[in-house]
Amino acid sequence: MTPSSASIAHASNNDFYADNEKLYVATDCIVFGFDGEDLKLLIFKRRVEPDSGIWSLIGSFVQLDENVDDAARRVLKEITGLEQIFLEQSKTYGKADRDPGYRCLSVAHYALIRLEDYDRELVESHGAFWYTLKELPTLALDHNQMVADALDKLRRKARQQPIGFELLPEKFTIPQLQKLYEAIYQRDLDPRNFRKKVLSLKVLVKLDEKDKSGSKRGAFLYRFDAEKYEELLESGYNFEI
Repeated sequence: MTPSSASIAHASNNDFYADNEKLYVATDCIVFGFDGEDLKLLIFKRRVEPDSGIWSLIGSFVQLDENVDDAARRVLKEITGLEQIFLEQSKTYGKADRDPGYRCLSVAHYALIRLEDYDRELVESHGAFWYTLKELPTLALDHNQMVADALDKLRRKARQQPIGFELLPEKFTIPQLQKLYEAIYQRDLDPRNFRKKVLSLKVLVKLDEKDKSGSKRGAFLYRFDAEKYEELLESGYNFEI
């Protein structure tokens, strides 16, 4: 394996920029989950100053030998135990006064996880909790802005790509899918129009199973067809929801 130029520089302890001022690079993770009714956010109480004891996003400083996205994945694995997870950069926050601890910029990432998948004991051991967006407390530093920006990006992306399926169980009903999109957009959707639209996307497989938790008649379960989605995507199909 050929070492990267960065690793060579670190190994030789060379710092060609030593005469310049330093700053820290962090990553903060906006972790969304869906409980069937509400969109939730995973937060914990900050353990370091400044703002120790204040509710905060989960994050870490980026280590010298890791990529920024890898740092975010490391944080998520440490907290939730999950590795295969939808993760995407949201925005970089670099105001000079954003962190009174020291000059620090943060590359925020948002993640989507299924609530039945994560390691509950691991999450609890880190003192992390799920809060609905409506009940979200004031967060440390500029983290409330990070959440607002990530939610805006999620809404825009969900309109064009079926990423909402990352938040649902493998099998789901059309009403459950509608509940998810209503939680993302924070508004009611017409059931008939929504059903017609999502079925027209041609990426749902109807199963010979029903969910009877809501009524005796029950509702048919569906699953997302990822392979069909990729085929249609390559053909230029428009997935606007």
